[in-house]
Amino acid sequence: MNTETTAFVPGTGLAMIEAEMARQHADALASFHGAGVMAERIADSIGLTGRLTLAAMGGSHWVNRAAAVLYRRLGIEVETEVLSELLITPQPDRPRTVLVTSQSGNSGEVVAFLDRSAGRQERFGLTLDAQSALGSRLPSLVGVGGPERAFAATRSILVSHALHLAVLKALGMAAEPALAILQAPVLPPLEAALAALAASAALVLSGRAELQGVAESGALCVMELARLPALGLEGGQLRHGPMEMLSADTGVVLLRAAGSSAALAPGLAAACRAAGSPVVVLDVSGEAPVADAVTLALPKAEGMAAILSVLPALQTLLVTFAARRVRHVGEPVRSTKVTTEL
Repeated sequence: MNTETTAFVPGTGLAMIEAEMARQHADALASFHGAGVMAERIADSIGLTGRLTLAAMGGSHWVNRAAAVLYRRLGIEVETEVLSELLITPQPDRPRTVLVTSQSGNSGEVVAFLDRSAGRQERFGLTLDAQSALGSRLPSLVGVGGPERAFAATRSILVSHALHLAVLKALGMAAEPALAILQAPVLPPLEAALAALAASAALVLSGRAELQGVAESGALCVMELARLPALGLEGGQLRHGPMEMLSADTGVVLLRAAGSSAALAPGLAAACRAAGSPVVVLDVSGEAPVADAVTLALPKAEGMAAILSVLPALQTLLVTFAARRVRHVGEPVRSTKVTTEL
């Protein structure tokens, strides 16, 4: 497989990740404030076509999965698609707005999709690299700070959500709660959670609504950095069969947003604890802590504010978890940052 590579000097992987994370809030804010004109253009397209497809690969797909919930709450018909699937099974040729999300803008699937006729689609990009295939061939939202250098996605995820926030604002969603989170992020103490998960040989991450895509991106982070099996499952999906895998060796991380889904977390946590699994809850619900679980409480939030609050805390938790298990964490042995061949 031919790939575009980043040179990882032994011992620098974690430092590269931490450097990306240290600047991600400032880059996300700047990206939001610089996206207004293009965000309005994309919002206008959505209004004209009546359909929105969010298409991506890897961590960018999980960004879209989280953001899709917020578009749907605005009454927009939205779907999230994996680009490799669209290449095999294209969508019917109907008027639709397609937003292709790729932090690098150069993956093989992105290039192959761009080479296909758009038909009646109106296509736009969302990327961190204006000079990439995506950024140069489609009108694009471009994140501030340039492409992400570290292996596991951290800054690119937060910046991509900020660019989605700009489109959502153009469509009528209030952006102030989410911007307040970016301006004054909160990181809860993590040691109790790290201790609870320390012996885990696998992790299950679960959320509902807007936090499900965040849970799925967290599972990818665990697999890439800690090199452990990890599943990202919506809460109801976890209930329907996968509970059989739980044991004292399987840690569970639940993401709990404010709103109607908050009441479902205590029951799911209790079922996981009954199976012997340690449970950690990243909680922005504003409700009482979940019993018999390690709760990492953050200020009450929902929607994009919940995503932007939980995501950095989850990243820090999982990067630290991985760094305590893997020598030279963040330096891949089987993968590269950007896969350019299908």
